[in-house]
Amino acid sequence: MQRPTTRPAPSAASNDMCETQASGPCPVLAAVGVVGTEWRLAIIHRLLQGPQRFSELLKSNSRLNAKTLSATLKYLEGTGVVQRTVVSTRPFSVVYSLTEMGMGLAPATRELRVWAERWLAPRLRAVHAPNAASRTPAIEGELPRVVVDPSAARSH
Repeated sequence: MQRPTTRPAPSAASNDMCETQASGPCPVLAAVGVVGTEWRLAIIHRLLQGPQRFSELLKSNSRLNAKTLSATLKYLEGTGVVQRTVVSTRPFSVVYSLTEMGMGLAPATRELRVWAERWLAPRLRAVHAPNAASRTPAIEGELPRVVVDPSAARSH
């Protein structure tokens, strides 16, 4: 007897999407490789608001340190998502902005936010309702972040 499946069978187009093809790796996995960390996605989301100086990005979240921000910006610049521009003023300043490739992530980040608001936000509110004030979201409330209370972890 055959067991009923709970998922619909994938279409031929979706099967092809994530198989390694002669033309290269799976496009979805390649995209996740570019934006696949909390800080990368948070910085991209912040830069969708417009060009930012390093100090503005750094101040946007108290959990973000200069070393992590610098490494993340260098990575995103190397992948072609972020552009670094030195403004010749005294003292000089550096401004980061999204390239055309980076701006192409705007629809994906909007959809990811809609998905998170639908599926993750209710769970996070339920889990952290009494402790919501201690939650520190990624850059200005754009990504939900689960914060574990160390005292609760020791009591188990």
